[in-house]
Amino acid sequence: MTIITDPRCTNYHTPGHPEKPTRVSRTVDLLKGQKALELKWTETAEVTNQQLLRAHTQSHLDRLEVAEAFDGDTAWHPGISEHARRGVGGAIKALDLCLAGEPAFSLLRPPGHHAKKGQAMGFCYLGSMAIAALEARARGKRVAIFDFDVHHGNGTEDIMLGQEGTAYASVHQHPCYPGTGTKNVGENCFNFPVAPRAEPGLWRAAFTRALTRLKETKPEVLGISAGFDAFRGDPLAQGTLEREDFQWLGQQVRSFGIPAFAILEGGYSVDLPDLVLIFLLGWGKG
Repeated sequence: MTIITDPRCTNYHTPGHPEKPTRVSRTVDLLKGQKALELKWTETAEVTNQQLLRAHTQSHLDRLEVAEAFDGDTAWHPGISEHARRGVGGAIKALDLCLAGEPAFSLLRPPGHHAKKGQAMGFCYLGSMAIAALEARARGKRVAIFDFDVHHGNGTEDIMLGQEGTAYASVHQHPCYPGTGTKNVGENCFNFPVAPRAEPGLWRAAFTRALTRLKETKPEVLGISAGFDAFRGDPLAQGTLEREDFQWLGQQVRSFGIPAFAILEGGYSVDLPDLVLIFLLGWGKG
């Protein structure tokens, strides 16, 4: 398994904001120090405007250069466009490796699944997973996206809706930010909301339904938007998942039986590095 990262992704932050640089730096440190899983490390791929414009409007790309906050949760930072592009590059590199037979996890920030075609929001600026999925389609692959972040990936849904040869499934808490994802949308976007404080067994049942629905679309590649904020200790939601649930999720990805790649989305507890590792252990060792 290969991890994609870049230390430059830790070079911006808003004091007191939960989407902080240590999410990545502490996880990198743990993964480099552990002995349970053999990992390789690499950098991001180059990203073209053509790839970005499959998912976003030109006006959105231009807006990323304007030094004004996008909303109360989503600040503008110097160089944020470049940081977001590297996040996309990590997702595309993970796709490249997966299609070459190597499972890969992109460990970068900012996350991406709230970024809509023409709007940055929810700590997200560019839809990394959606862009990688559309790149897979450009290479002739049928693609499915499994999003297990505690928050609905409204941006990924906005971009993927109606895209031929794609399927998107999100398991998330509702009610919760951003308030969407209560029902299926179109013919290719499937939502599996779970109530706040629902027991882990209900989460697992929803994950199973989502993966079953994705398998029915006969994808050739699986992208995973891996958010770890349904963990019981996360400060931004009311999930109840334990460490072993994330290992189980990794095992489900492994047993799905097709080439897969993953990117980091949410996860804001101090336990994030451990959760990433146990997910990778489930995926890599079953």
